[in-house]
Amino acid sequence: DERHVQQNRVLYKEKFALWMQELGELLQLRMPEAGFYFWIKVPEQFDGDDEVFVKALYEQAHIYALAGSYLSHEVDGYNAGKGYIRIALVASIEDNIEAIRRIRQLLNT
Repeated sequence: DERHVQQNRVLYKEKFALWMQELGELLQLRMPEAGFYFWIKVPEQFDGDDEVFVKALYEQAHIYALAGSYLSHEVDGYNAGKGYIRIALVASIEDNIEAIRRIRQLLNT
């Protein structure tokens, strides 16, 4: 029975479209080819610091995300994840709408 897989694909497609429409330009989002999360470049107001941005999302917007530097290893002094966060779109459509509202509010303060 693959109905749940098909339903999940439809839901993720809706969530990605919602984020692209509402935050695509503000956060320079790019649609991933696969997966259920975005890699988001840290906005300038957080000086490119993925840890600072993740902390602000958690403390001020009550949103969980993961600092990209935690997901990548440093090689020759370079960490490919640094300056990015990963945010999963696993919550409901309604929760994603609320998260978008909170992120907009955070970025406007």
